[in-house]
Amino acid sequence: MLRLKIIACDILNRELSYLAGLSKHYVDITFLPQGLHDTPEVLRKSLQAEIDRANEGFPYNYLNTCPSYDFLVIAYGLCSNGITGIKSAKVPLVIPRAHDCITLLLGSKEKYKALFGQYPGTYWFSAGWIERAWQPSELKYSSLLKDYTLRYGEDNARFLMEMEQSWLKEYKNAGFIAWDCFNNDYYKDFTKSSAQFLNWNFLEFEGNKGLLWNIINGEFNENEVLLVPPDRSVKASYDDMIIEAE
Repeated sequence: MLRLKIIACDILNRELSYLAGLSKHYVDITFLPQGLHDTPEVLRKSLQAEIDRANEGFPYNYLNTCPSYDFLVIAYGLCSNGITGIKSAKVPLVIPRAHDCITLLLGSKEKYKALFGQYPGTYWFSAGWIERAWQPSELKYSSLLKDYTLRYGEDNARFLMEMEQSWLKEYKNAGFIAWDCFNNDYYKDFTKSSAQFLNWNFLEFEGNKGLLWNIINGEFNENEVLLVPPDRSVKASYDDMIIEAE
């Protein structure tokens, strides 16, 4: 039995918690707050701190009767280069070859690339994103507008909203990723409602546990993950493999 330490974004809480319960290995998961990727340097420092802590050993090692972790799994994509530079002093790192968590939810970088090309302008929704982030929606818009109106007055509030929400014009689809092992009705309805409010198309995509399932069961395929030996760091490879060790 392998001892796997997983450090993951809280967006993947539901999926990883489900898979961990089915894994044939020991799985210890630390979830970091959603949103760290918005500031890549903050994400990098947070990951490195957890990696350093995991290198200190298994936390329940009574009288040195338990071995250290065999692998530290970084369940993040490249995430705006937020994982570049991280390294582990003792335990090898396992990192998915992914630009972001959407690849992990869809099951492969190949599927992500194909859908990205087939459906440009797609804003992604999932159970985790809806639960743990403030996705574009009527509720978000109305809440922000109310807050700005109270602070700055109605005219200024509408001007601020127009400026802040201009990025939404880059999108035309609300893409919901459904895992068939979950009850998706609430999340699907939320995505449909958001799409209607934003005048986007609603698209539903079948999620796939394959990539995360392989990782959480210690099946580290070179095409899916990068194995980083101790004292070597991670960098972007700028090709289809996405990341490499240096």
